[in-house]
Amino acid sequence: MQDEIGFIGLGVMGQPMALNLVRAAVPLVVWNRTPQRCELLREAGAVVAADVVGVFARTRVVVLMLASDAAIDAVLGRGGRGFGDLVDGHLLIHMGTTSPEYSRALGEDIRTAGGHYVEAPVSGSRVPAEQAQLVAMVAGDAEDRAFVRSLLQPMCARVFDCGVVPSALLMKLAVNLFLITMVTGLVEAFHFAEVQQLDRGLLAAILAAGPMSSAVSRVKADKLVAGDYAVQASITDVLKNNRLIAEAARRAELASPLLDVCHALFRETRDLGHGAEDMAAVLRALQARTELGLDSPVRRVE
Repeated sequence: MQDEIGFIGLGVMGQPMALNLVRAAVPLVVWNRTPQRCELLREAGAVVAADVVGVFARTRVVVLMLASDAAIDAVLGRGGRGFGDLVDGHLLIHMGTTSPEYSRALGEDIRTAGGHYVEAPVSGSRVPAEQAQLVAMVAGDAEDRAFVRSLLQPMCARVFDCGVVPSALLMKLAVNLFLITMVTGLVEAFHFAEVQQLDRGLLAAILAAGPMSSAVSRVKADKLVAGDYAVQASITDVLKNNRLIAEAARRAELASPLLDVCHALFRETRDLGHGAEDMAAVLRALQARTELGLDSPVRRVE
């Protein structure tokens, strides 16, 4: 019988990812800070632990799909006396998006305490997570990477080996840079069509038929045509990712002018009250600028 696997963090992405593991007959022990998010997993056959300690007590491999470094530290009690006892003898798989520097330090602390660590961030939003079509990037010790690649199969269309920590998170930031700038460009094209009184449905069809079509562009174009901003990747989350990429760019002393433009637009969208909406809602910032008759100067992300 396969050993039980722990899964902590059942948010927009984590819940469908965990469900795909259960549906693949992976015995799962789950926990989430908001208990209601566990109910779908319980109904699907997962064990719901009463607390984090309960997850670690039953498992030797624990997936972390948490929103931030602060959330990871709080859940693991990192910096406290109980951290070492909790992670000793466990393999922790960090599947969220944090800074590469944080990931490197977390891995060092886990290994010092007697544990193992792999970072495995994924590319994709809620719908690919539901469809088990995520793309994972894995970094860590070779033996651990091989195990994790196998474990991730029920959640992912492809799994790529990126070498040692923090190469997977650096790769994820490069992927996200393209995603953010691409979607912002798509939204600006739709705003142009809107102001020019063009048929946006026709624009979506033309884009879908041509060489610029992608799974992301088709989904976001459909949302823009329908005015549907139900969250897949939120404005707030995109801002967080934008900041992480900008910080990595500054440390490497490389230029990222498109990223700076996008950061300004997503920040303005959040400030207009749309932080919880899908990233396609960056259209709101473009509309606001047009209505005011200005194109605000862009500041570098510091």
